[in-house]
Amino acid sequence: MRGFVIGRFQPFHLGHRHLVERIDDRVDRVIVGIGSADRSHSASNPLTSGERVRVVQDALDEMDARTYLIPIVDVDRDAMWVRHLETVCPAFDVAFTNNPFVERLFAEAGYEVRGTTLHNREEYRGAEIRRRMLEGERWEHLVPDVVASDLADIGVVDRLEKVAASDEPDDAEGLG
Repeated sequence: MRGFVIGRFQPFHLGHRHLVERIDDRVDRVIVGIGSADRSHSASNPLTSGERVRVVQDALDEMDARTYLIPIVDVDRDAMWVRHLETVCPAFDVAFTNNPFVERLFAEAGYEVRGTTLHNREEYRGAEIRRRMLEGERWEHLVPDVVASDLADIGVVDRLEKVAASDEPDDAEGLG
């Protein structure tokens, strides 16, 4: 049985690792969708799709999880979102989410949907990690070591500071 989970992974953090480990224990293979793959260089989406593939894949490799990693661009028609996933992902049997709207979309498309346990949600949130980066606070302990190293190589803090200071409005956080 294959399970599907999606996240923006801006950045991939210890809560994401915990989530994938829990799902990996329940299915034969986990399809990890990198949502909003077409968005980057903004305060809420500083990393590119390719950078997220690198970072997430490095974290998954350390876990030895049985995964497929698929970048997924946003679709602006909610009714077509699950069908879009079916065209870019390997077939899956169950979707994992805590988002009621996403749960509804999967259920309407005929999928079994299972909730997930959020691990230390106050700290393990991309928005909190990005805030800490911008404020010069410690954040590295909230992500796997390989992710912290990758993010340093990419220069994400410098990029985040530049895009946060920009006059451009921040991208909305879409489904993916």
